Amino acid sequence: MNAHTPHAAAARRRQAAGALWLGSVLTFLASTPVRADMGIFNPPTLSTTDGRQIYEQICQGCHMPGGVGAAAAGHYPALAKDAALGSRQYMALTILAGRRNMPAFGAKHAFAFNLPPVTLSEAQIAAVINYIRTHFGNRYTDPITVAEVAALDRSAP
Repeated sequence: MNAHTPHAAAARRRQAAGALWLGSVLTFLASTPVRADMGIFNPPTLSTTDGRQIYEQICQGCHMPGGVGAAAAGHYPALAKDAALGSRQYMALTILAGRRNMPAFGAKHAFAFNLPPVTLSEAQIAAVINYIRTHFGNRYTDPITVAEVAALDRSAP
């Protein structure tokens, strides 16, 4: 192919535009200070009691957007249209104390190896349970209360 054909010229323009874009992104990243307070391990990012936000910040990484679950290096069960979620208590105990490969998010059960564990308050656990049970095709309208979560946390081994 001749380097002077219209296709070659278009390819060179796309390549130059791509290089310009990449250069501007790298310049932006290099000039933006890294913040130590970013990420899920920062308590301020977990201060919300909005169930949707908690799901998106904590749960969605494994259970996926829409609660569809995933299977690859591990199995992450779907939360969409899940009959097991009919039990508020099952969900609360799972989030508080963990289950199989799911980590515990209750303060007395959570652990981590090198970083502080990610924990959720009883109010946050209630909020995310109520969100999941009323979204993703789930129609469980009997909400769990913070008092119920607290009682389950006290009784959990």
